[in-house]
Amino acid sequence: MATRARALLSVYDKSGLIEFARGLTELGFELVASGGTARALSQAGLAVTQVDEITGFPEILGGRVKTLHPAVHGGILARRTPEHQAELAAHAITPIQLVACNLYPFIQTVSRPDVDEAQAIEEIDIGGVTLLRAAAKNFEAVIVVCDPADYAGVLAALRADARSSGHTEEAGTAEPLDKQGRRRLALKAFRHTAAYDAAIATWLTGQVEPNQLLPETLNLAAERVQLLRYGENPHQQAALYRWVGSRPYFEQLQGKELSYNNIVDLEAAWAMPQEFAEPTVAIIKHTNPSGLASAEIMVEAYRLAFDCDPVSAYGSIIATNRAVDRALVEAIGGLFVEVLAAPSYSAEALEWLAQHKKNCRVMLSRPGGEQSLLLRSVRGGLLAQTPDIGAADEAAWRIVTARRPTGEEMATLRFAWRAVKHVKSNAIVFVRGTATVGVGAGQMNRVDSVHLAAMRAGERARGAVMGSDAFFPFADGIEAAAAAGVTACIQPGGSQRDQEAITAADRLGMAMVFSGERHFRH
Repeated sequence: MATRARALLSVYDKSGLIEFARGLTELGFELVASGGTARALSQAGLAVTQVDEITGFPEILGGRVKTLHPAVHGGILARRTPEHQAELAAHAITPIQLVACNLYPFIQTVSRPDVDEAQAIEEIDIGGVTLLRAAAKNFEAVIVVCDPADYAGVLAALRADARSSGHTEEAGTAEPLDKQGRRRLALKAFRHTAAYDAAIATWLTGQVEPNQLLPETLNLAAERVQLLRYGENPHQQAALYRWVGSRPYFEQLQGKELSYNNIVDLEAAWAMPQEFAEPTVAIIKHTNPSGLASAEIMVEAYRLAFDCDPVSAYGSIIATNRAVDRALVEAIGGLFVEVLAAPSYSAEALEWLAQHKKNCRVMLSRPGGEQSLLLRSVRGGLLAQTPDIGAADEAAWRIVTARRPTGEEMATLRFAWRAVKHVKSNAIVFVRGTATVGVGAGQMNRVDSVHLAAMRAGERARGAVMGSDAFFPFADGIEAAAAAGVTACIQPGGSQRDQEAITAADRLGMAMVFSGERHFRH
């Protein structure tokens, strides 16, 4: 290089630091570093200038203040114009051409269950964020590196620059770090600091407004973890993002790469069996259950769920709330299954799946992962709501018909009420015992959903109970259910025509319970 360039290094994560610094030294950079970074470089035998040597001011406040000084930020922020260069010279400030910095581990710290407020606050980086923002702002003149994964690429590009300038002693092959390359690094730095600030704001919201479920501002930061082949359809682009600092809720043990639709369906499928304490299996297609059942053993729960709609089970996603054993996977047998999700698997089950269902995506769930807010994008913004979770308040249930449900009917109505909340509105389920026998989902009117559930159930509708996610606006849905053989119904109530539905149920000998709670799912 024509003149000796200066690199400022200040990193918490020292992965790859020594190799990077050594490469910069070979390229002719003078190394400037602070605190622990300077000590690490010096211990590795590299010549390094301490920050306080260029500022003329020591680190103070236990290291809280070390790089916040005009000698540092003037060297970073100065444009390479005659006016700025003259001003630097007047104050004896040397320009800085490269800044490598990563931040205190705030996100990892507040993720620990035992962290207290004082520990969290000490991990809020100030100087590092300021260094990154300053260097990123002046990216035309300063290379900013916030990720150790970029060290090798930056060195290779600088070596290419050196060769193109006639310094052919430098090895390596790469394109020079041009303005566009610097712009990409600056963008990464700004995204990094934005995610960091969002994490701090989210944590502090929990300290200041612990009961505020819908804050005035949502500070969201997510990182792309996977490009998907396409979205819902092949002409749509798609990717999976994860909230910064969060860990994957599922681990894939085998099978093909998950698609966009697989991930959406997996979310829906997993929630269904978690509603129940008993061994439960959900078989879903397009976010709706084609079958949902509980039993004393998993294989029996699967058979009951499968029998609800064997045709729709083809190409389904299956989720359980218990370990998957050899008996269950053998019962699934040759059925084409896109995804299988469970909290654990026996070794025999995994061996069988590897031999007989190599393409099936086998997912292992991790504990935790509950969402405090559900988000949906709309034009120009987001909709946010709290999730529809929690046990039913049976104390608020009212029997509104002349005939009371039998004990068996009431137990089945409890299952139906938990099941119907996971079906897209207008939602109807027919249930016998602890298994759905017919499901009507996503119709424009409720009576059509009843007819669909009755068609799926066939003769199994006789003696079944019905669950409805919302009230019946007309008596026709009650009449259609009774004609199919349904003997009892649970619904929220709340229609202006509730009495018409009650009168129809009384006339037809049906027992009806009002839950007082709606479960729309759009």
